[in-house]
Amino acid sequence: MTQHPTAEERRPANDGPKAAARNRAALIAAAREIYAEHGLGAPLSGIARRAGVGQGVLYRHFPDRAAVANAVLEENVREVEQAAAASGATLSGVLGVLTWHLTESAAFIGLLHADRTGGRADGRADGVHAHASALSERVARSLRGHLTGGHRLGGSDDLMLAVAMVSGAVTGPTREERERRALAAWRLLGVKVGAVRPFAG
Repeated sequence: MTQHPTAEERRPANDGPKAAARNRAALIAAAREIYAEHGLGAPLSGIARRAGVGQGVLYRHFPDRAAVANAVLEENVREVEQAAAASGATLSGVLGVLTWHLTESAAFIGLLHADRTGGRADGRADGVHAHASALSERVARSLRGHLTGGHRLGGSDDLMLAVAMVSGAVTGPTREERERRALAAWRLLGVKVGAVRPFAG
């Protein structure tokens, strides 16, 4: 006698955790694209649309704008920190990793140029700008740890001002052109930069 599957057996497997992971990855990828086009102040609704999910799904993963920015930029910042903490790390090597991320991520450049006042009428930083400031400070700490005495960028604000100047030069239609311009900017500043590549561990 043929047995027919029960309603419970006919129900497709619940791949909730897999779907959640896919949605989160899609949201981060969409946010990278949207930030590249419109900057860190881009509306979250546009990110959700680009990812092909509803805003409710976005908010389940990221409770606010700062959380989205953090997810997009955390990987960039973490690699700079890892490069700085690696055995035998040098300032030129860490700058090479930093420069690679500048050529790859317009959002990372936006982070380094974020208005620290946050653009609110009352002068207080909003969540996105406050978080961008914290991430930028992590980059600064990673670099400062490798400044030797008497280095030309040893002044209180000189290092991150130089980074901001170089990041402003990172323009062009291809990654190769952006890298060429970044290295030219570092040369003009008289700063040696190591191989431009992601941190390999």
